Amino acid sequence: MVAAASVVVAVGTATGLLSALDDGRGGGADEARPEVTSSPLLAPLPAVTSASSTPSVSKSPSPSARTTKAKKPSRTPSPAATEPGPEAKQAPAAVSARLYRYPDSQVLDWVGTHRDDPRRPVIEAEIADRPAAVWFADFTPSTIASRVRAVTSGAAGAGRVPVLVPYAVPDRDCGGASEGGAPDLDAYDGWIDAFAAGLGSDEVIVILEPDSIAQSDCLSTGQRADRFASLARAGRALKAADPNARVYYDAGHSGWNTPAKQAALLRQAGAASAASSDGVFSNVSNFHRTDDEIGYDRQVLDALGGPAGLGAVIDTSRNGNGAPADGEWCDPDGRKLGRAPTTNTGEARIDAYLWVKLPGESDGCKGTPGTFTASYAYDLAR
Repeated sequence: MVAAASVVVAVGTATGLLSALDDGRGGGADEARPEVTSSPLLAPLPAVTSASSTPSVSKSPSPSARTTKAKKPSRTPSPAATEPGPEAKQAPAAVSARLYRYPDSQVLDWVGTHRDDPRRPVIEAEIADRPAAVWFADFTPSTIASRVRAVTSGAAGAGRVPVLVPYAVPDRDCGGASEGGAPDLDAYDGWIDAFAAGLGSDEVIVILEPDSIAQSDCLSTGQRADRFASLARAGRALKAADPNARVYYDAGHSGWNTPAKQAALLRQAGAASAASSDGVFSNVSNFHRTDDEIGYDRQVLDALGGPAGLGAVIDTSRNGNGAPADGEWCDPDGRKLGRAPTTNTGEARIDAYLWVKLPGESDGCKGTPGTFTASYAYDLAR
């Protein structure tokens, strides 16, 4: 099967970025408009052989990074995604009133300044008005607590649940398009502690370091063990700071590692411990169908073990038509929005469908990486 790494392209500390959650106030005590990074871009890794029976599909973009270089996409066919399935014809589920739409995002900026654009009503209704994640992809220890607090306090004031993405682990993306992060693990541990200090005491969903586990083969055995120890520590720090925080660990996606292999890696990173984890996330910035991810995530959770309450969340932001048959990951044509963000999935062990990648933020082919591209957003939404 094809293993693909998510590569995120973050444009510095862009003000409209990875988040767009339900309505609510955005300011915190420290700053009303925190700087957050835009949602990342994912690129696939070279194909590898595996005994998995999971359909072979290539991975696509994910969170935010600091560079604009991109890896060549994998062209391995995706048997599970050659034709739009039943999911493509289903109407999105109603948006959960519990998820928070952060009022500072690139899509909201575009809607506000393009009131006469004929595409605006569709983009506004189908993307801008829906909750999405807020990414923190730059290593800024001095401001991270206040920036996180600005989002969580706004969500608490609105009675909603924010989705946050810390993305600063050292050697992220193995030096690929989303390279960056903290200079070393000691610095990262301190950054996470500061991040945790901004969580407050209300419910929050944390998507902990996309690709940090599924894409760890580039590390030596010792480096991988150190990273996993740091991720386990991160989960404990986040949950100790806010007992109502729900922390999810990187499970890649249904076309990457086998469930058994991914579960073994997750276990080493603390994902089976209630002290650090509430479960796993999959499909971040990717295109694999929700039904495929549900089956894959349940297999991962079964193999992972741990408390019975561990669940999974799935990024459904761009998976309405599944993954392209040619394996393209960079703003591929013919994609559409997936199921709307909600915490009411009706599926056992599936805690939420989330928009972790903000639809319309380019992977770098239809616009500058990490920036909102109206034509791409409109194609996804219509």
